[in-house]
Amino acid sequence: MVSANREMAVYCFDTLVAHYSGEDVPPPAFEDGEHPLFVTWKKMVNGGEPRLRGCIGTLEARCLTAGFKDYALTSALRDRRFPPIQARELPSLECTVSVLTDYETANNYLDWEVGKHGIIIEFTDPDYNTRRSATYLPEIASHEGWTKVEAIDSLMRKAGFNGTITELLRRRIRLTRYQSTIFTMPYGDYIAYVRARGDDPNN
Repeated sequence: MVSANREMAVYCFDTLVAHYSGEDVPPPAFEDGEHPLFVTWKKMVNGGEPRLRGCIGTLEARCLTAGFKDYALTSALRDRRFPPIQARELPSLECTVSVLTDYETANNYLDWEVGKHGIIIEFTDPDYNTRRSATYLPEIASHEGWTKVEAIDSLMRKAGFNGTITELLRRRIRLTRYQSTIFTMPYGDYIAYVRARGDDPNN
């Protein structure tokens, strides 16, 4: 099984740095394969807990090299919840890469474990008769301190549902659970890696 690793996070940083510098992205130092993946950027603000600056990925299997290259930029520059990351923010960034595995269809909306499973929900909006779906990565619910129900209700809002959330509606959810491996790298560790690689990070 492929696991998220340091080299994947380095490649995402390399891709973003190359975007600003106009130079070529160094070749990745990890083995390729096809997996669903996510790239998350967070920013340190005044020494506090890192704040989300962008998180986008795919629930479908993608070539890891092309996927991380695409989503490193998409999550940094085109997450509609945030303004694009600027070059001057690089020193305060940290990058988390996620490789998703073990997709399973749950028996019901409570058939998953907080902290272990990511969840994908699909349901029909009764107000508009439209299909809605959304996902949270495995670390989200535990980080927020949510119960399963709180996580489900938040995810329904994320999917765009604005009506009243009832127990009947929750029971109609189709839930897919999955697991992931993650690796987080702050910019300082990236610079140390680049120097050890023999590159000039200020070039």
